Amino acid sequence: MIGFRVLPVRRRVDAQWIEKYRGLPVANVSDVMSRMTAGGPSLQPMYSGGRMVGPAVTVRTRPGDNLMVHKALDLAEPGDVVVVDAGGDLTNAIIGELMVAHAAQRGLGGIVIYGAIRDSEELGEGKFPVFASGVTHRGPYKDGPGEVNVPIAIEGMVIEPGDLVCGDADGFLAVPFEHVAEIHAAASKKHEAETRQMENIKAGRNDRAWVDATLQKLGCTVEL
Repeated sequence: MIGFRVLPVRRRVDAQWIEKYRGLPVANVSDVMSRMTAGGPSLQPMYSGGRMVGPAVTVRTRPGDNLMVHKALDLAEPGDVVVVDAGGDLTNAIIGELMVAHAAQRGLGGIVIYGAIRDSEELGEGKFPVFASGVTHRGPYKDGPGEVNVPIAIEGMVIEPGDLVCGDADGFLAVPFEHVAEIHAAASKKHEAETRQMENIKAGRNDRAWVDATLQKLGCTVEL
């Protein structure tokens, strides 16, 4: 039944890409996706640091209800990241430390909640990747409805089951399954270029001529 169903992941990004993306900052991936795709500032890291990368297991749930999230945690494979569209509502927490402990024990790669969490101090001290929109002490309901492994959207970013998702201190991002290779190639070049630029900055040989060239091109008046 549409609105209350559990489906399989029909295609999953290959493990080789998970490891390759683990070495890339999310900001570099975002840059080469034209800075048009992101989970938005409403998804913040709620853990003590480290990079999250994995295939998405998606959940769409009624705001404030986590029945289908429990099901997704039981179905997800080691390394999977459970990504939950709970409508961005912050009235009730969708997960807390018990569900995160269960996910960690099963070897999952992380949990993303477009909604609220609780037990924020405990989760914040831990290494298991958790992203969320906010915090509340009020707990969830477990009545449904909801859907597992259907396309979801978070602030305009579409995520399909099996897409590659990644997150770090700068935020959360999804890379579509069919574009994983080309986005990795472009992001790797971007990362290498920024690494060289940082080396030049530290050595005092960073070329800043582009600033004045851009101002001149745009017709800016500079009086010094």
